[in-house]
Amino acid sequence: MDSTVKIFSGRATLPLAKEIAKNYGVDLGNIIIFKFSDGEFIPSFEETVRGAKVFIIQSTPPPSDNLMELLLMIDAAKRASASQIVAVMPYFGMARQDRKDKPRVPIGAKLVANMLTAAGATRVMTCDLHADQIQGFLEVPVDHLYASSVFIDHVRSLNLENLTIASPDMGGSKRANAYAKHLGCEMVICYKHRKKANEIGDMRVIGDVRGRNIVLVDDMIDTAGTLTTAADMMLQNGALSVRAVCTHPVLSGKAYERIENSKILELIVTDTLPSKESPKIKILSIAPMFANVIKNVVDNESISKNFIR
Repeated sequence: MDSTVKIFSGRATLPLAKEIAKNYGVDLGNIIIFKFSDGEFIPSFEETVRGAKVFIIQSTPPPSDNLMELLLMIDAAKRASASQIVAVMPYFGMARQDRKDKPRVPIGAKLVANMLTAAGATRVMTCDLHADQIQGFLEVPVDHLYASSVFIDHVRSLNLENLTIASPDMGGSKRANAYAKHLGCEMVICYKHRKKANEIGDMRVIGDVRGRNIVLVDDMIDTAGTLTTAADMMLQNGALSVRAVCTHPVLSGKAYERIENSKILELIVTDTLPSKESPKIKILSIAPMFANVIKNVVDNESISKNFIR
């Protein structure tokens, strides 16, 4: 294994980082994060990274400390003369802020992109961005991976008859279409109107779900309001069963309670974010995929075989 490759982790997704390093074949690098009494913190690499290809693994969910921690680690690696600094962000926080949807609001995803490059990241690796165009916000190479390569094999293993892939909103239709194409099945779309963020005003289904086994596909699940409402609607329209596949288990607010009380048979997620155990939630690891892509990036090989889109 290339001794100039070093993998470090922030605190937000340490279990995933350990699995990525294990699958790559190295131990996580030694880093300590000293915290002052007022909450300020400072990361310190406890081994040399001079001339090394440094991969820093950190998802950036709230609080913003997770993003700041990643930026500080990137800055530290830059000032310690690392030759390459790759920000491995399984979950890219603030990705929902990808445009101005009303006057006088920020484009948070662009701001995060600017901060990553300003800190010194020479490459960014992430998974299932909320909006593909965020890749264009960065002026460094972006490896945008898709969890579909993990999910599709699992969905196939379920051997569901009359399978139909569903998108919980219009924005996810491209993603749902890719799943339907690779699984050779039909697709339907839910149309939803929001009163405000995290609150659905109205939802309808476009397509026939009667007598079908539905698998809802989305990039993230936050409060679980959209998915549980969609599941109820599918069943009311004659669906036989409803499952859901979501890459990023944000699961905030009453999400766990809603899932447990819903008619969704199974929620399948990845470990881009830590999540609590639940009888209805199945976690699939994306560590092997990230480890394989890191190897290909180090060896200057193609990564296209590592995802289905």
